[in-house]
Amino acid sequence: MLMIQRLADGNVCFSLSGRIEAEDVPELERLLGLEAGGQEVAFEMGEVTLVCREAVNFLARCEAKNIKLENCPAYIREWIDAEGYTRQER
Repeated sequence: MLMIQRLADGNVCFSLSGRIEAEDVPELERLLGLEAGGQEVAFEMGEVTLVCREAVNFLARCEAKNIKLENCPAYIREWIDAEGYTRQER
């Protein structure tokens, strides 16, 4: 089960904890769509325990849109890299 908490201090951070399953991706996309343009957006991922391939694809697309993956677990970072996605350096 995925828990999502929205934190805002001028920028927006979604704190994620638990598992990110395929059925969670549309909800994360919906939440991103509600945010105003021009804000920095990040996912705090230090408490993420498991992801599926659809979630990895989603997270890679997020990075391509300059959404930060903060405290991304090493196995997720390695999976994104192994799938051939390139991370934009910030």
